[in-house]
Amino acid sequence: MNPDVEADLNELSATLGNIEAVLDLDGLRAQVAELEEQAAKPDLWDDQEKAQQVTSQLAHRQGDLRRVTGLRSRLDDLGVLYELAEDEGDAGSLAEADTERGKLRAEIASLEVRTLLSGEYDERDALITVRAEAGGVDAADFAEMLLRMYSRWAERHGYPVDVYDTSYAEEAGIKSATFRVKAPYAYGTLSVEQGTHRLVRISPFDNQGRRQTSFAGVEVVPVVESADHVDIDEKDLRVDVYRSSGPGGQGVNTTDSAVRLTHIPTGIVVSCQNERSQLQNKATAMAVLQAKLLERKRQEDREKMDALKDSGSSWGNQMRNYVLHPYQMVKDLRTEHEVGNPSAVLDGEIDDFIEAGIRWRRQTQN
Repeated sequence: MNPDVEADLNELSATLGNIEAVLDLDGLRAQVAELEEQAAKPDLWDDQEKAQQVTSQLAHRQGDLRRVTGLRSRLDDLGVLYELAEDEGDAGSLAEADTERGKLRAEIASLEVRTLLSGEYDERDALITVRAEAGGVDAADFAEMLLRMYSRWAERHGYPVDVYDTSYAEEAGIKSATFRVKAPYAYGTLSVEQGTHRLVRISPFDNQGRRQTSFAGVEVVPVVESADHVDIDEKDLRVDVYRSSGPGGQGVNTTDSAVRLTHIPTGIVVSCQNERSQLQNKATAMAVLQAKLLERKRQEDREKMDALKDSGSSWGNQMRNYVLHPYQMVKDLRTEHEVGNPSAVLDGEIDDFIEAGIRWRRQTQN
């Protein structure tokens, strides 16, 4: 076998071996067996929330196991393919093997990033809020572009998205939107998207065609679970009900079913209008509020621990530029990762940015 190819295959095998050790394949198989046992119980769906949790975890663990064992099998087969191709002098088979090696390298690198997600809440669903910031109508339009970007990213991966609340701007775009991405490790994966995003372009809303800079903020928190125990005193809540509305103030329904909760001690405001029932909207809004309060507590605890240490990783700072004029580029200011195709990025192709962000975060934490 070609020495360079052999060295590359050995390196890929070593990387995959590290991944297998981190994922603990024996432990993973035991988890799958236990979850399969729970899923087979006849009374599983008596508690729908628990049933959904069990089936989701089972599908996720089975997927992890299939993915890593499949990569190992393909890597073993690839070594055999190279040997046969070289023995027979088959240029077509060699080209096929080279293509497979490139695919394996990318898939193993992607899986390696997943093993870096070891935070307390990384396995959970993500609750994301996108807000228009400085820049007027362009900022509202940019916020809607980011909402679409994350929705398209989730769609590409087959992850369900629930939009809890959208506040539309008067002329175009949105003031804010809150949505949930339902996928294993969604929080750990998307948390690196938190921060201020900046757009530079010729404004479609400026009749003189001037260049405009606008900003949108992205907040990412983990979805709370019943074990988190975020206690909220009813006396600390102000509850407002109102009629759900769509773009341009168009009524979505004819009853006051939308709910806005204000947590008086912290000033946190959340709302939900995606359900027909006021009771359902209040329950969903309460879950969002609990998630935000949990994240606030986590941030406060982290700030206390980091009080004497400047980590240089303030999430509130500008973290990515999207330039549509005078040139085409998207650049992450933390990782230096950049691409020259903003339209693809805004259409949801952000995996490279996310993976670079996860690696950068791990390096800054070490």
